[in-house]
Amino acid sequence: MIWAVILAAGESRRMGTQKLLLPFGETTVVEAVVRTALASRVGRVLAVLGADGDAVRKKLEPSGVDFAVNENFAMGMLSSVQAGFKALPAEAEAAVVMLGDQPFLPARVVDALVEAYGESRKGMVIPAFHGRRGHPVLVDLKYRDEVLALDPADGLRQLMRAHPEDIHEVEVEDANILRDLDVPEDYAATKEGVKP
Repeated sequence: MIWAVILAAGESRRMGTQKLLLPFGETTVVEAVVRTALASRVGRVLAVLGADGDAVRKKLEPSGVDFAVNENFAMGMLSSVQAGFKALPAEAEAAVVMLGDQPFLPARVVDALVEAYGESRKGMVIPAFHGRRGHPVLVDLKYRDEVLALDPADGLRQLMRAHPEDIHEVEVEDANILRDLDVPEDYAATKEGVKP
């Protein structure tokens, strides 16, 4: 089974408030990401909690997703990937690592990764828009132990550098793979014409 692992543990320091809980259409940023995952071809969804974990869990519990907790969320994004991979069952085949602050990402991008994984049998599938790589990223769980051993300071790119021959790049016609919400200006730009 392919899982979505949603990184929802960050402190949102640059935003100045917990960005995952900001309104997005008729829902919140993180709920919109979960909806995308649930609408896609992944089999199950796991949200990794950390900063403001109780408040985020409360928002997501009605959707029926699974949860993991990253006690080391202050160490950055890779620590959340590691917490998520550790929590996945042994029989999980691959994980689509999704950012909790990409609410505008459509399910068809996740589906394109899942489809390309099935066809290419490569260990990592990465979307690209006009040659620029973005998120989410699909990782085969044959790399689980290697990901758990990575240095959180350096991120998932270490894995990509170590296995360039095992990467399949999927060109998608969606610039949203390059876009997330880091600062108030990013969020303000989404408020015009946002659809849930």
